[in-house]
Amino acid sequence: MNHSPNDLVMLFNDLFREAYRTTLVRGDEEPEYIPAGGARELAHVVFAHGYYASALHEIAHWCIAGEHRRTLLDYGYWYCPDGRTPEQQREFELVEVKPQAIEWLFSVAAGSCFHISVDNLSGGGASDERRFRRRVLDQAEYYLDRGLPERAQAFFDTLKLFYGTGDSFRAAWQDDVRRVVPLYSAKEHYEAN
Repeated sequence: MNHSPNDLVMLFNDLFREAYRTTLVRGDEEPEYIPAGGARELAHVVFAHGYYASALHEIAHWCIAGEHRRTLLDYGYWYCPDGRTPEQQREFELVEVKPQAIEWLFSVAAGSCFHISVDNLSGGGASDERRFRRRVLDQAEYYLDRGLPERAQAFFDTLKLFYGTGDSFRAAWQDDVRRVVPLYSAKEHYEAN
């Protein structure tokens, strides 16, 4: 299956440009969110280097950002780059669970490959990668059971329609769970809750 970021730009902009005055834009550097400068301007969700996965991840962040956060540069979040201390990494992982869960669902809906990202290569990696993977999985399954946030649900449904994965989504999801969270088991899931 062909996964062009141009398709994501088209789908996102068709869905959200008018209603939310926001566009998805390919960037040359790091991803960022740029709020509209005025009532007639558009906000921009900028994804890194034209990467398909970066676009899905940045869309996921936008889909859960509330109205006020969408008026702030990068949603008003402090970002600590690669090389985080263990405490900074734990904080990063806490705020990344929901966007990575949504990105994962988007990826399966698009038939593309998802990878958990702890985004701390030079800082020692995850604080507890196995736990982080389980938390992302639990959040994704929560969304599947109870529904995604409104904008995320609209984009998720659009991806399934565009890529023709609606009928095969559940089976693809179960396969991907085994790939992404290989140590996960139903027993662990129920013991953790």
